[in-house]
Amino acid sequence: MTPQWTHTSVMLSEALEALAIHRDDTYIDATFGRGGHAREILKKLSSQGKLIAFDKDLEAVKAAQEMGDERLKIHHSGFSAICELPPSSVAGVLLDLGVSSPQIDNPVRGFSFRFDGPLDMRMDSTRGESLEQWLNKVSVEEMARVIRDYGEERFANSIAKAIVQRREEKGLPSGTAELARLIGEHVKTREYGQDPATRTFQAFRIHINQELEELKVALKGVINVLRPEGRLAVISFHSLEDRIVKQFIASHSKDEYDRRRPFEPPKVMALKALGRVRASPQEVKVNPRSRSAILRIAQRIGPSL
Repeated sequence: MTPQWTHTSVMLSEALEALAIHRDDTYIDATFGRGGHAREILKKLSSQGKLIAFDKDLEAVKAAQEMGDERLKIHHSGFSAICELPPSSVAGVLLDLGVSSPQIDNPVRGFSFRFDGPLDMRMDSTRGESLEQWLNKVSVEEMARVIRDYGEERFANSIAKAIVQRREEKGLPSGTAELARLIGEHVKTREYGQDPATRTFQAFRIHINQELEELKVALKGVINVLRPEGRLAVISFHSLEDRIVKQFIASHSKDEYDRRRPFEPPKVMALKALGRVRASPQEVKVNPRSRSAILRIAQRIGPSL
């Protein structure tokens, strides 16, 4: 029997409230996952409402198609494809940046150090470079940069040297469990309760899927596709993502003056920041993966760009 991995949507009620859903409007669930947020959004829409969803994961696309809801249109692509939608065409955008539990818990996907699996880590297993392919060619310097920049790991250099040395002497580790053990041997101190491979695995996943670059592109697209008074809700799970979202909202929440043209009127702000929300203690107790989640909310103002 094929195991059925489940996913608990993080900050579900808070995200729905942030979107301020109108029954007949069009919304975007930019990371469908297993449809937890999408199902609740659809419950609030009338027969005239629409939900546009994106996901790189073919299993997520299949789950969306199996819902059989004509109001839902799923795209097999990353959420940067938001940029391809018509201007001012949606009333709200939800970006849940977390990796879904079925991806983490399924060893075949290669995301987890808790289960042995192949060195893959691709969100879309049908295209792109796997972790194994990248590790087989990357230099010590580049690997250390990725681990340091995307994992904020203090021992990035030692880890990178150890992996490359292992590659040159005996070949790469056979799977994620062996890779995690190798990394652990070179992490001298660690946070309480955290596996020593956590930061490095995060860094590899972010790099393989170009997550931060895609987020930056998608956010620029959101400004264009949101109609005035439309809402943006972003749930992030680590400081790198949250910093990008925070700076993006801040940069579009103030009038911009061109110092080279001091007498010209300023470029009018495009967003109004509506604050941030953390997962409640009750939710963290039930779903520990929500403990680092931050929901940032903004509203579109002014004309489309």
